[in-house]
Amino acid sequence: MEIFWLILSIIIILIGILGTIVPLLPGIPLIYASYCIWGLASGWKDYGLTTMIVLGFITLISVLLDYYSGAIGAKKYGATSAGVLGSIIGAIVGAFILSIPGLILGPFLGAVLGEILVGKKHAEAWRAGWGAFLGFLGGTLFKISASIMMFFLFLYFIIF
Repeated sequence: MEIFWLILSIIIILIGILGTIVPLLPGIPLIYASYCIWGLASGWKDYGLTTMIVLGFITLISVLLDYYSGAIGAKKYGATSAGVLGSIIGAIVGAFILSIPGLILGPFLGAVLGEILVGKKHAEAWRAGWGAFLGFLGGTLFKISASIMMFFLFLYFIIF
């Protein structure tokens, strides 16, 4: 029966890795859930509380980055609070309406619209949008890197 849980955990991890680039699929939380499943099934023989706390922290950061990475980037590029809020709203609305293209374009367009609505010049608004886009890319890179690291760490724990 243990082999079933191991295979299930690995399948969930692979789906989680896919979820780091597919919107509305919680990538890193799925990977964390697979650690919980295998830990419970195996009696926590391969890893323990410290590992789960560290991976839980990484999972929390990845969830926050899903919504705030564009806002962080926009702020770094001079966005006002309207541009930052616009990038967050753009990320959420874009992901639900246009899936992957919306997730990419949403923070950018939200930051630009937020800046224009408060009277910023177009050049400043575009700069904030560019920052939101770069923030989104940085957050995505973090999530992809974290998911791959978590996968190989899981394999390491199981093999060694």
